[in-house]
Amino acid sequence: MMYSSLNDFLKQQKAILAKGPVALIFVEDDVEVATTLRHHLQSGFKAVVALMPDAFDLPRDIKAKIHRVPFDCSLPEEVLKAVNQVIAASQPGCWLYYCYNAEFLFYPFCETRTVAEMLTFHTEERRAAMLTYVIDLYAGDLQKHPNAVSLDTAFLDKSGYYAQARWDEEANGPRERQLDFFGGVRWRHEEHIPWTSRKIDRVSMFQTKEGLELQPNHTFNDQEYNTYACPWHHNLTAAICSFRTAKALKRNPGSDFAIDSFKWHNSTPFEWHSRQLLDLGLMEPGQWF
Repeated sequence: MMYSSLNDFLKQQKAILAKGPVALIFVEDDVEVATTLRHHLQSGFKAVVALMPDAFDLPRDIKAKIHRVPFDCSLPEEVLKAVNQVIAASQPGCWLYYCYNAEFLFYPFCETRTVAEMLTFHTEERRAAMLTYVIDLYAGDLQKHPNAVSLDTAFLDKSGYYAQARWDEEANGPRERQLDFFGGVRWRHEEHIPWTSRKIDRVSMFQTKEGLELQPNHTFNDQEYNTYACPWHHNLTAAICSFRTAKALKRNPGSDFAIDSFKWHNSTPFEWHSRQLLDLGLMEPGQWF
């Protein structure tokens, strides 16, 4: 279904914003758009919303299954505004998820269970948000794939991830159950990445409520939403496997010529399976078995 604007979508589709889960896919360029949308449709979202330029075409089978909204993602602040606009228009308690094209959501046991099943369990554990780690993917051969994107020969880093305490300036101490996570391509090529964009943690799945707002650093104004677990035990976390950073580094003239390959001794082929991410410690099943 197509709409004239985001406001038009929000006006017509109040029903799907009552409970969710709803996926908001922000399309920045024409790389793997259909693949991204298919992946999230297969994950079991109640609705998938593609916010994308009118110039990009989609296969007929996808057009019939998604909600297409004209949108320009060239300014990061516009994405932030759009997410907050959807939050404000949703019924309290609706589960939302957001990502960009060439990003793929993986969660524990996603091959046999839907995202709705996972979020039902997460809600029963009294959690209103889920931490996701953005795991960088990259093509193994940049000569064959100069934009750094290859689904068939994708690699990821199997080590090199670390966390630091997230500091609370007002309390002059670390925030409870909050960490800043780093690693992947952003860590290895940090000289080309602004320091404000080096974190790989993103609270990309959350329940809406009155007054909730997404902030520029992918956290929320409610600090409990930014925690990785509840006080009494570990909770589910998920991973967003993303070509976005590698793609941007190869598009940028300053970093393009400085990077001949993203591969290093800790690169490993990506298997497109949740078991690999669990084995590498890149997401957490919590109490969900």
